[in-house]
Amino acid sequence: MHAKSFLPIFYAFLFTAAASLCHANESAPDFALKSTEGSNIRLSEHRGEVILLNFWASWCGPCRQEMPQLNALQERYKKLGFNVVGVNVDKDSALATKLLKDIPVSFPVLLDDTGSVSSSYNVSAMPTTVLIDRDGNMRYLHKGYKPGYEQDYEQQIKELIRE
Repeated sequence: MHAKSFLPIFYAFLFTAAASLCHANESAPDFALKSTEGSNIRLSEHRGEVILLNFWASWCGPCRQEMPQLNALQERYKKLGFNVVGVNVDKDSALATKLLKDIPVSFPVLLDDTGSVSSSYNVSAMPTTVLIDRDGNMRYLHKGYKPGYEQDYEQQIKELIRE
């Protein structure tokens, strides 16, 4: 077999691995948003915790599919200093509230109805998930969702919790 025939596989592997890593220790942009519960939450208040920041929309089928998986991770690792923070990007917050009645979650959901926070994170796909370490640095980035991604999340969460 020619070495050239391995190149597409090598490049596919390289791209896949790079796509899930954020820029080395780039600080996560801080923000404050109103939650669906009515309180304002600031990301920097969670410094010292491992955070899974998940951008989602009510119209996004994969987002709906992923939410119970994220809730299970929240329940499993919360006592170890891990939290999920959902950021809904719908312009009408009533759409988020309605969806959360059908798919309840135990983690806070924040409302980015102006799109300012999703812009600061360069969100270009739904859902977009960013894993942030205890020092507030973005470490992993996932765009989109397919069943099984939560296994990658779990591995990365465990790694960040152990640091």
